[in-house]
Amino acid sequence: MAYLSDIEIAQQCKMQHIREIAKTAHVDEDLLEYYGKYKAKIDLSLLESDRQNGKLVLVTAITPTPAGEGKTTTTIGLADGLRRIGKDVTVALREPSLGPVFGVKGGAAGGGYAQVVPMEDINLHFTGDFHAIGAANNLLAAMLDNHIHQGNALGIDTRRITWKRCVDMNDRQLRYVTDGLGGKVNGVPREDGFDITVASEIMAILCLSNSLTDLKERLSRIIVGYTFDDQPVTCGQLKAQGAMTALLKDALKPNLVQTLEGTPAFVHGGPFANIAHGCNSVIATKMALKMGDYAITEAGFGADLGAEKFLDIKCRMAGLTPDAVVVVATVRALKMHGGLAKDQLGTEDLDALKKGIPNLLRHVSNIKNVYGLPCVVAVNRFPTDTDAEIQCIMDECKTLGVNVALSNVWAEGGKGGEDLAKEVVRLCEEETPDFTFSYDADLSIEDKIRAIVQKVYGGDDVILTPAARKSMDKLAAMGFGQCPVCMAKTQYSFSDDPKKLGAPEGFTVTVRDMKISAGAGFIVVLTGDIMTMPGLPRVPAAERIDVDENGVITGLF
Repeated sequence: MAYLSDIEIAQQCKMQHIREIAKTAHVDEDLLEYYGKYKAKIDLSLLESDRQNGKLVLVTAITPTPAGEGKTTTTIGLADGLRRIGKDVTVALREPSLGPVFGVKGGAAGGGYAQVVPMEDINLHFTGDFHAIGAANNLLAAMLDNHIHQGNALGIDTRRITWKRCVDMNDRQLRYVTDGLGGKVNGVPREDGFDITVASEIMAILCLSNSLTDLKERLSRIIVGYTFDDQPVTCGQLKAQGAMTALLKDALKPNLVQTLEGTPAFVHGGPFANIAHGCNSVIATKMALKMGDYAITEAGFGADLGAEKFLDIKCRMAGLTPDAVVVVATVRALKMHGGLAKDQLGTEDLDALKKGIPNLLRHVSNIKNVYGLPCVVAVNRFPTDTDAEIQCIMDECKTLGVNVALSNVWAEGGKGGEDLAKEVVRLCEEETPDFTFSYDADLSIEDKIRAIVQKVYGGDDVILTPAARKSMDKLAAMGFGQCPVCMAKTQYSFSDDPKKLGAPEGFTVTVRDMKISAGAGFIVVLTGDIMTMPGLPRVPAAERIDVDENGVITGLF
């Protein structure tokens, strides 16, 4: 059976004018800033609305595999399903990065008949938010190097500059560079590097800010490097925060678009879920809560990374409490966790499926028992799944007392999400969250990390290298001991070893170093080798993308 591609499905959609979507979302037209017919930014004054907040539903997933889980697709399909059963609902998602769009993963606007549109715009330049973030990042880098070139009054040690330049593209050639070459008039020679824009601290700051004033204050606290006498140098000392805020003032406003079925969707921000917290902006989430009885949002990667950071960082900083959590699982991914190779996933294998289910159960247990939140498993159906495999997961979950619902939104859109929607409504109406964080803010930095490793990952303990312990002691002495920790860890395992699939036990997590994102307000804890500038694969997705003589784009997915 031939299936339409995501972009073909999206291009067949008859979109509503964005003013009609705004009406559905109870947004006054005076608050809209139009970007054509189908996109708009929303004025921040909407946050002052006296409308009562709706229910907040977080969509997360099992540990990711190359087989795919469909978290964004499920988030969108659930929102459409809620509308189909008569609920007033909005959805809040992250913006895609150009790097993955042209690299391996492709776009991040959902899939099949559960997408946000205009899909091409969202996956490409959209409303220019990422370009603004990159410009602000690179303005700070330029002002830093100019300060050094003009006499270095602050005494910045060029060997200890921590601020990098950025570009929203996978370009391994830029990971490590030497710049300032060409003689005295062309700057001071030094080692430098680029991150992808979504890994910039500016992205994390924008997504955690509550207002323009908060944004500016956070920008001023960014640490860009250290002086010769080991004192931190901030963006505020370089007097860059005002100009950076000017570049970001429009990017701070959330973007309103629609799903294929006309559900209002706020798509805004997109920090890395490894090096940062992996969630859409606080402002977009709060707007979504104001504009619907249900606000559906997601967090990056599996629940051990994305949901942990959503709950321990975003909810802590923004004062949010989820009413329910959806954990997405697929037959394909669970079979990989059960030991099957990717090229064997098309064959029915109930034994491998059962061996992989402990991964799902650990994530569910964390949501329910560590964080105290109502939870349902969404089995995201793929066309290759057999009825026996689907039933196997459903039966295993029910035997263990785990709420479960089948989701067929990729093939059927909101109709395929109605069962999941009904279960989410039941959870929100009949169960009361007893929300707690996985660690207290007043714990030591090491004990916060240990709490995550033991409670969330299921590991035995944490090991700090001498470099990590030295950094930790310095951060505590600088006054950052109360900050939440942001774990930079492989997404492919509960452990720090991507080869340990399923639900590993008896492992330790080694922390090799730590650094402060002072503007964002969290400590980044580095485990393994986390890449902040990805490279393109042997056959990039970009090779399949084209435009015809009428301007119609093909190859995006």
